[in-house]
Amino acid sequence: MKPKKKELSGPRDMISGLHDELICHILSFLPTKEAASTSVLAKRWKHLFAFVPNLDFDDSLYCHPPRTNQRRRENSESFLEFVDSVLALKEQVKAPLNRFHLKCQDVVDASWVSHWIENVLKRGVSDLDIYMSSPWPSLDSIFEILPSEMYVSKTLVRLKLRFRGSVCIELVDDVSLPNLKTLHLDCFQIEKSMFDKLLSGCHALEELVMVNLMLRWDSREPEPLHVTISIPTLKRLKFCRFELSSESVLLSFDTPKLVYFEYAATIADMYQKLRFESLVEARLKLRMSFHQTETDKINVKDLLMGIRNVKILYLSDETLEVLAHFPEIIPVFKNLIQLTIKTKPYVQWDALPTLLRKCPNLQTLVFKGLHHKYTNRCEVKDGCLCNMVVHTCLSSSPVKVLKILKFGETFDHDDDTEKQIEQVKHFLETMPSLEQVMLYYNTPIITNDQDVKKVFMKLLELPIVVASAK
Repeated sequence: MKPKKKELSGPRDMISGLHDELICHILSFLPTKEAASTSVLAKRWKHLFAFVPNLDFDDSLYCHPPRTNQRRRENSESFLEFVDSVLALKEQVKAPLNRFHLKCQDVVDASWVSHWIENVLKRGVSDLDIYMSSPWPSLDSIFEILPSEMYVSKTLVRLKLRFRGSVCIELVDDVSLPNLKTLHLDCFQIEKSMFDKLLSGCHALEELVMVNLMLRWDSREPEPLHVTISIPTLKRLKFCRFELSSESVLLSFDTPKLVYFEYAATIADMYQKLRFESLVEARLKLRMSFHQTETDKINVKDLLMGIRNVKILYLSDETLEVLAHFPEIIPVFKNLIQLTIKTKPYVQWDALPTLLRKCPNLQTLVFKGLHHKYTNRCEVKDGCLCNMVVHTCLSSSPVKVLKILKFGETFDHDDDTEKQIEQVKHFLETMPSLEQVMLYYNTPIITNDQDVKKVFMKLLELPIVVASAK
């Protein structure tokens, strides 16, 4: 009788039994540094790593925190050589490349980055994401690492360029990006004529993000600067004016298919055209200008009228302050079903009565924080501004769901949890259609379970409350 073969104990190598395509797919979710380290496992793994379609380089993961300038230079050189070696390996085996993400928090030579971008463009990259923390210290520096091939790529679908120091975009030839669907620009300077050329070359754009974008006047451009975003395919738009720019601009948004609009700027900006026929959600972060004029009031009115058919609306605390100056211009939001308001202790709730009365079909009201500016009226029974808001507008409110985010968050002795509980009590006693109140308790690290339990027990004492804790 033949002896039985002895079974091997220990864990089995399940990964090596997978198909090459599946292993490459798994490696594509790892940072490139970690994926490259698998090449030492076996000859097969080195071959497989070369065919990983996604490359993600982050110098903070590759380089240890330098203690000296010499060590800093050595780390930077090692990172550059590593990126070069990976790209050379992929070029050697003619492997396809879908995504190239590069994050550099240290100073990187422009010629190296230019070479990398040219390399991945030749390999047909579709997702290009470049983040550089501070490539140059000067605001007037010309950003020269973007090769001209990038503006005529037939394969780019997503292009994301972010910089922590403002740099310039210079376009010499025409732009043609027929398949680009997402364009994200952060911290750039660009002349108006080049800005128009850039957008006109994006024929299939669906998402446009412009943050801290400083538009510069051309030599013969009249004031105010007229900026037009006319993209028939656009569905999502985030437009945030450069914080250091005080010049007002004349804006035109011709975006009939836009469903999401996020906008941050001062109220000094003017609007010639606002075409938002399909808009579903809007987020406004308006800031007061240096000197308020009657024109500012018209500007805010035009913007609100342009988005009045929105269904979901988010208003920052600064926007609430702006509306407090011009409550009479708030239009009727007949389609609005969800409203989110961010609150801060220095902002009063003067605009809330008018705003809530202008939302006849509101179903969900969300407070991000439950704060307002306390005055002498807050010490008088039923005279506090928050009480006035409740009694004058919430008694006829159609709101069914009330959500309070960051409940329990405090900033000073006048902004404590007790007052927030009292405010919730006013809501419960006054809002006739209210069916559900959801409190998201803001729990600091130092807060223990007993503190949360105390707040929970106080809420249970409120009338018409049926609560549960998980």
